[in-house]
Amino acid sequence: MKIEEIDKNFATKVVEIDGDKITYSIPHEKFDLYGVTYDEAGKCFTRLPKEKCPNVREHLINLGKCTAGGRLRFSTDSEYFGIEIGYEKLSPMTHMPLSGSCGFTLLLEEEDGTLVRMAGFRPDIQGCETGYSRTAKLPGGRMRRYILHFPLYHAVSSLKITLSATARVEHGKRYKPLAPILYYGSSITQGGCASRPDNVYQGLIAKWNNVDFINLGFSGNAKAEDEMVDYLASIDCSLFVCDYDHNAPDCAYLEQTHYRLYQRYRAIRKQTPILFLSKPDLFQAERKTLSTEKEHFEIDDTADMQVSKARRDVIWQTYEKAKAAGDKNVYFLDGEELFGKVDMDNCTVDGCHPNDLGFYRMAQRIYAEMKSISTIFKGENDD
Repeated sequence: MKIEEIDKNFATKVVEIDGDKITYSIPHEKFDLYGVTYDEAGKCFTRLPKEKCPNVREHLINLGKCTAGGRLRFSTDSEYFGIEIGYEKLSPMTHMPLSGSCGFTLLLEEEDGTLVRMAGFRPDIQGCETGYSRTAKLPGGRMRRYILHFPLYHAVSSLKITLSATARVEHGKRYKPLAPILYYGSSITQGGCASRPDNVYQGLIAKWNNVDFINLGFSGNAKAEDEMVDYLASIDCSLFVCDYDHNAPDCAYLEQTHYRLYQRYRAIRKQTPILFLSKPDLFQAERKTLSTEKEHFEIDDTADMQVSKARRDVIWQTYEKAKAAGDKNVYFLDGEELFGKVDMDNCTVDGCHPNDLGFYRMAQRIYAEMKSISTIFKGENDD
């Protein structure tokens, strides 16, 4: 009996050899898949395998089909790269480019660890309703390492990679032998509104420290329900970054759920470091509508600041209470620091969701905090 007859995951999934080209259907044993799994029953990639979290809300299951944080690492000497993507429908957004929401980015990884963008693949606004195909030229000549980043706000039902038929394909560079960093939070955590999927702060941090990560950001739906917290606690990770401030409907809800999340998570993961974040757009979040007639809005910045600071205080109190109880593996990072002090207004697309500059500044500050938590998160090229 052949093992592939018992376990289909061992079966080679080369789907087509056509002249001088060979096509691989992903997942495939020669390509290392991170951040997402493939759901054979649902015929899609997912961040939330339903069999592992059957009790979470349907909205979360659907958002889990958005492939934020998905990556494919591999090595090849091919001079040709083709990609074919399938999905149910194209979902363009008004404030996020297709290159980030629906696109893939292919990075070349140099010997010194430097990552260079080789190609971006994105659909056209018209004519790509259920998928698209693109090609790119690679350097070839010798084995080189690549990372393919998946879309941030799009479901992917199928992915095929085409290379030169004579090209070798091997595993990509391995991440450090650590459990992945786990991120939980809102649309900002998911990646709205980066222009490329590798430009989110988690991708930048992984670029610097070569530690795997899992992105469990859920746009508008990170609300710390017990079922979701239980799933988070089931994941072995080297660091848990918790940032759902934005999706708590109000300060009272945040107060009701935040320390409860900590307690429930810590009951299972007793030693895992936890980094709590408050939202980065401190002065932009809570808007007071003085008049809705003719869609006229005015902003009460004083009230805005008070509410935002009250929410931040809830998160700080969780941290303080945990520390007072003797927990030495809990940390707090004030979201007001994440965009820096200079040109903060240039860090978002809408006063809330970061652009590439905003994500870069977030990555810098969060990465610095990670390194202060433990040297295991230092980058390979850090002094």
